[in-house]
Amino acid sequence: MNQIFRPSDARGDADFGWLKSKHTFSFGSYFDPNHIGFGALRVINEDRVAPSGGFPTHPHQNMEIVSYVVSGGLEHKDSLGTGSVIRPGDLQRMSAGTGVRHSEYNHSNTDPVHFLQIWIVPEADGLAPSYEQKAFPEGERQDTLRLIGSRDGREGSVVIHQDVDLYASLLSADKSVAFEIEPGRKVWLQIVKGKISVNGQALTAGDGFGLLDAGAINLAAQENAEFLLFDLAA
Repeated sequence: MNQIFRPSDARGDADFGWLKSKHTFSFGSYFDPNHIGFGALRVINEDRVAPSGGFPTHPHQNMEIVSYVVSGGLEHKDSLGTGSVIRPGDLQRMSAGTGVRHSEYNHSNTDPVHFLQIWIVPEADGLAPSYEQKAFPEGERQDTLRLIGSRDGREGSVVIHQDVDLYASLLSADKSVAFEIEPGRKVWLQIVKGKISVNGQALTAGDGFGLLDAGAINLAAQENAEFLLFDLAA
């Protein structure tokens, strides 16, 4: 099977003191022509923000910005009038569209926040800016692939304005789940915690893995693991 292995320690790096970030794909001052993105999936940044630290108000345009919190609380405010705290198990999607300004801060004065910020290129420019956030409890993600984001919002997932299905899983040690990559599709896996194998390829926290061919894949946990699976148009 045609595949791309992106080990954790090969990612781009940024350290601003209050922010420590790992970039799966080219971002900011980090550029790697071999890792610009994966189809419509443009950014996966693993961010750790110190207590009280955060991103002051800044603009975005024509991008689907998705946040998945691993631990702690991420406080969000935007020019749409939305204010919320994103916590583990939540998925937030902000469609920047014609333009939006927002800020993101660690909600705590004592504990860091650890989250993935994901950018997906939308299916069209000039969409009306919008915001959505939903909670997906541990029980819904345990030992299964829980759909948390999709173009049509089915199964209670967050709407993402692109042909992508985003799944989350909390996989117990010695458990496995199967997934079928349909013709004309490809898959990116991002490991958040723990250790899994995918058709024999060992993956640990921070690793990314792209699969480019149709066919069945088996995801088996060697220890308790958390990961995201992006099913995208090829």
